Amino acid sequence: VRFTKLVTQKAAAQTDVDNWLYQRDAAQAAVMSAEAQRDLARLNLSYTKVTSPFDGRIGRRLKDPGNLVGAGEATLLADVDQIDPLYVYFTINERDLLDITKETKESVDVVIRKDIPLYLGLTNEEGYPHKGYLDFASISLNATTGTLTLRGVFPNPQGMMLPGLFARLRVPVTHDKSALLVPTVAIGFDQLGPYLLMVDDKNGVQRRGVKLGPEVKDLTVIAEGLQEQEWVITNGLLLAIPGKQVTPVKASASNSEPPPAPAPGGQLKKAAP
Repeated sequence: VRFTKLVTQKAAAQTDVDNWLYQRDAAQAAVMSAEAQRDLARLNLSYTKVTSPFDGRIGRRLKDPGNLVGAGEATLLADVDQIDPLYVYFTINERDLLDITKETKESVDVVIRKDIPLYLGLTNEEGYPHKGYLDFASISLNATTGTLTLRGVFPNPQGMMLPGLFARLRVPVTHDKSALLVPTVAIGFDQLGPYLLMVDDKNGVQRRGVKLGPEVKDLTVIAEGLQEQEWVITNGLLLAIPGKQVTPVKASASNSEPPPAPAPGGQLKKAAP
């Protein structure tokens, strides 16, 4: 500024003014270059610290210190699993899906928005002690398997459940006022599906195909194929052959006393309403 005033007063040369302006602009450019180098160094330093986008458990490292990473491609350093909450994926077959929509008269999207509770039990647990909720359903059925994929969310603050575990799920979408239950051990499975061994009025063993409902402790709901007054073989199943005569011992399901020892041919129990 001082030299600029001197130039207007013809007391200084224009070349001196241009020199000082050049030095000023050069200094400002140097400052900007230094700031850019600082920002670049800060960015490069941030690349040396990798943080997980969520809380969870990390597996073993897949790269050792000193390895070159990110050289033209993404490099997997380690796997991180989210464990709280846990996502549980399961499927429902086409027949059950149609039965639910028919009974509730609602679409899948409407059912999901109702915050339907889910109950989960691990293989070593009795019942379904863990409670979650349904939050997702696939937009279409899998044409290969004929099933619809659903997802539930379960809190896991203690980290007792780990990803990859198998579990049992109960989804109370519909409510039956009454149902027939039989001991789960009495249900057999073959290529035709689940079945029960029945005893007719002539003490003859019959195979009866049934449709299963949910499990209640050590009992299973029989949705179709069983009447209330019919008798089901619950013990000695290996000795009960369809078409053969047996000498059954009947035991009421409501009897609190232990039943007598079964005769050859099996022990019977009336279907519990």
